[in-house]
Amino acid sequence: MSTTVRKTDSRSTDAESAGARGAANRACRIPSLGLREKLTALPEMRRDQVAFLSKAIDKYGDVFQVRLLGNPMVMINHPDHVHRVLVENRENYDKENFLYRTVRPVLRNGLIGAVGGESWHRQRRLMQPSFHRPKISAFADTMTEETTAMLRRWEHRYRNGEVAAVVPDVGHLALRIVTRNLFGADVGPTTEAIESDFTDANHIMGEYFRFPFPPLHWPTPSHRRLHKLIANLDTFVGAMIEQRNTRSDGSPTLLSILADAVDEDTGHRMDAVQLQQEVVNIMVGGYETTTGAASFMLYLLAKHPEIQERMNAELVEVLDGRVPDFDDIAKLTYTRMIVDETLRLRGPAWQTMRRAVGPDEIGGFQIAPDAGIYINFFTLHRHREFWPDPERFDPERFAPRAVAERPRNTYIPFGAGLRVCIGKHFALTELIVIAAMIVQRYRLGLPDGHPPIGMEQLVTLRPKHEVLLRLERR
Repeated sequence: MSTTVRKTDSRSTDAESAGARGAANRACRIPSLGLREKLTALPEMRRDQVAFLSKAIDKYGDVFQVRLLGNPMVMINHPDHVHRVLVENRENYDKENFLYRTVRPVLRNGLIGAVGGESWHRQRRLMQPSFHRPKISAFADTMTEETTAMLRRWEHRYRNGEVAAVVPDVGHLALRIVTRNLFGADVGPTTEAIESDFTDANHIMGEYFRFPFPPLHWPTPSHRRLHKLIANLDTFVGAMIEQRNTRSDGSPTLLSILADAVDEDTGHRMDAVQLQQEVVNIMVGGYETTTGAASFMLYLLAKHPEIQERMNAELVEVLDGRVPDFDDIAKLTYTRMIVDETLRLRGPAWQTMRRAVGPDEIGGFQIAPDAGIYINFFTLHRHREFWPDPERFDPERFAPRAVAERPRNTYIPFGAGLRVCIGKHFALTELIVIAAMIVQRYRLGLPDGHPPIGMEQLVTLRPKHEVLLRLERR
């Protein structure tokens, strides 16, 4: 009896060991799309990238290989894996990849698209103090002044209860805020031309990202148009840098702060080329992403009147009818929750890529040197393990207790680690100011039969269709 038991135990142990070895070997092989899926991937991605990726995640889990627009990628969709790439082992992952090669003609070697390395670290150290809280406080007045001016235009343009197409106005507002804070002056009609150029460039780069052929240096009509748009932007920024305007009240502009910045450790300053590239990066980030986020937020508020009214009650209590100042931002806690939930559902910076410089292991899977890593914040922010009923608009997800209970990196609309968006606090302040001042003045509603606005999945995420809102004065 005992001999039989020992033999059985031995066989069982051998089988378990073999099974464990087999499981370990299998764990090292990253799941990959099937042949049929690979063949249909490109047209499906061009039609609806989010739908394609969501379906693949449901089938293969949080780590799998995908040929993303002709480029082999390992997609990761779990907060722990994202933490490994963006924070814990960040020095092993740089931005030498297809996404950033696509936007590099516009962003060049600015902070957003720079590959990485010591030059990036030096530039980040140099610029970071310009975006600390005291500096943002000085820029908040421009945000309220420009939002007030937009609301005055609405008063003259729309009668009570009329319908407004808000995306152009919000885009114009975002660009005026960033250009005034950068240059300290009203750049007038040039603002509208730059807006148009930004929109056109985003469409061209978005289409190229979806179907990366022919290469951007080939002189196709759309590529020639892109280079012309970039030249226009460079000319505008170069002229503004030459003028080095100060604000009308004599306070420093963001441009002058950056131009005068000195690295205390090295004495390094930005040269003229680097300064111009960083200004372009700030303009792209400050205009493009704010336009998308604010437009989605106003639509979601109009779609959920009960949330909008709770927000208005907070505005009445905190502001009592006055324009918000910077010190009020921290008190508008429910408004901030609305901003966060908007960025979870429709964050405009919706995807990023990295390249593995050396080997690594993520979630038990081996990552080879030079492997492409793809992170989609849109799908990450809908991970069902952390976000119940993920498509529902629910600001209560960002109540302090709910935030504390969630693991790190479940919500990262501005990225994570050292490369977190340098303009994060500027953007959050701006979105809170815009939302607060509009809801203070108007009750937003959707016209009867308003169709879903959809999503235009370009390099950034934007509403695909017009955002039409009924404006009822409070």
